[in-house]
Amino acid sequence: MLNPRSLIFALYTHWDAMESLVPLGREMPLFEPEQVLSVLARAHPELAALAREDKLRALVSSGLLSQAPRGTGLEIHPLILDFVRGLTREHELGLSEVLRARVDGITAATESLAVGLADADYDKLRRGFSQLSDLFRHIRQQLEHDHHAILELAERAKSADASLPIARRYSEVLAAYDEYIEPMAAMMDPGAAGTFARQLEHAERVLDHTFEQLNLRGALYTLRLGVRHVAYQAKDLRRMGRELLNHCTQTLLPLREEVRQHNVLSAAVSELLGRVRKRGLKRTLRDAELPLWRRDAPRRVNVSDEISTIMAEARHYQPALVAFPEESAQALEDVFDRVDEATLHRDLNAALPVDDLLVWLRDYQSTWRDDTVLRLFHELLAHAGADMHIGEAETHTDLRTVRVRYFAHGLASCADKLTP
Repeated sequence: MLNPRSLIFALYTHWDAMESLVPLGREMPLFEPEQVLSVLARAHPELAALAREDKLRALVSSGLLSQAPRGTGLEIHPLILDFVRGLTREHELGLSEVLRARVDGITAATESLAVGLADADYDKLRRGFSQLSDLFRHIRQQLEHDHHAILELAERAKSADASLPIARRYSEVLAAYDEYIEPMAAMMDPGAAGTFARQLEHAERVLDHTFEQLNLRGALYTLRLGVRHVAYQAKDLRRMGRELLNHCTQTLLPLREEVRQHNVLSAAVSELLGRVRKRGLKRTLRDAELPLWRRDAPRRVNVSDEISTIMAEARHYQPALVAFPEESAQALEDVFDRVDEATLHRDLNAALPVDDLLVWLRDYQSTWRDDTVLRLFHELLAHAGADMHIGEAETHTDLRTVRVRYFAHGLASCADKLTP
C-alpha cells in the first residue's frame, strides 16, 4: 500500500507532468511509455532524453503512474486523477442518476433526524444531520464539477473546426442537453414532480424545527451549532442548484437551437436544390418567386372605424350625476335614542323606592335600545352614592336583544332626590 505522504510529495514534485497528463486521460485511459515521454518533453523541454526516461521511472515508482494488469500501458492513480481534476476543473460531466440517488438519500437522513428529535436520542439526531451534511457537500461538489464540465464542453464545441458538419461539432452538446439538462430540470422543478427542491425544502423545515426544539430544551451548544450549519447548507444548496441549472441551460440551449435551425434550413435547401437539379429552375419555380429575394412589409398605418368611434365617445364624454341622500332627523333617531334626562330624573324620584333599577329603566321606556338602557343605568348609579343597595343573589334580566347577569341595584325611599 502506498504511503499517502509519499504520494502527495511525489505529486508536488512531478506536478507539471501530471497537470499535462490528466487532461489527456479523458481521451486515453492508458498511456504508452512513448506517449508519456512526449508529454514530458513538452512539459520539460530542457531535459535530455535520458533525464526524461528517469523521470518516467520516478513517476511509476512513486505510484503516480501504474502499469496496467495486462500489457505495457500506464494508467494514472485513480485518487490522483480525481484530485488533480478537481483542482484544475477538468471533470467530466457526471450522471444525473447519481445526483438523483443522492437527493433521494436526503429523505432517509431527514427521517432519521426527525425520529432522533422525537425520541430525544441525540446520538441518532447527530448521525442524521451529519449524513445530511455529507450529502449536501457531495451534491454541491457534483453540481460545481458538472457546471464547469458543461462550460468546457460548450467551449470545445464553439472552438471546433468550422469545416466539420455542425451535427458532429455539437454532438456532445446535444447528448449533454438530452441526458443531463432535461433530467436535471425535471428534478429541480419547484412543482410536485421535482424531487430536488421538494426534498431540500422538507429538510430545511425539519432542520429549522429541530434547531428551535433544541433551543427550547437547552441542548448542547455544539449540537445546536451543527444543526444550524446544516440548515444553512440546505438553503444555499437549493439556491446554488437553481442558479447553476439556469446558467447551464442558457449556455447549451442556443447551441442546441442552432443545430435544429441548421438542420431545418439544410433540409429545405437540399430539397429545393434537388428539385432544381432534376426539373430545372424554371419548372421548379414556375409559379412562385425565388425565396429571400424581396421582403414585403406594410408601410402605412390605418386607423380602424372602431378606434374612431371610441375616440369620438371619449371627446363627448359627460360624467353621470349621482344624487346623494340628505341627512334627516329620522335617520338620526334610527341610530340614537332621544332621552329627556330631566323628565327621567323626576319620574325616578317619584317612583322611589326602586328595588331593581335596571328593570325599572327597561319598563320605563320599552322603545329604548339596549345600549341606551345600560348607559342610563350606570349614570344613575354614579349619582346615587350611598343611597344605593346591592342585592345578595345574582339575577338576570332580558332586554330587547341581550340578557344581563348582575346583582340587583336598588334605590331607597329615603334617598336624596336625584338631580340631573
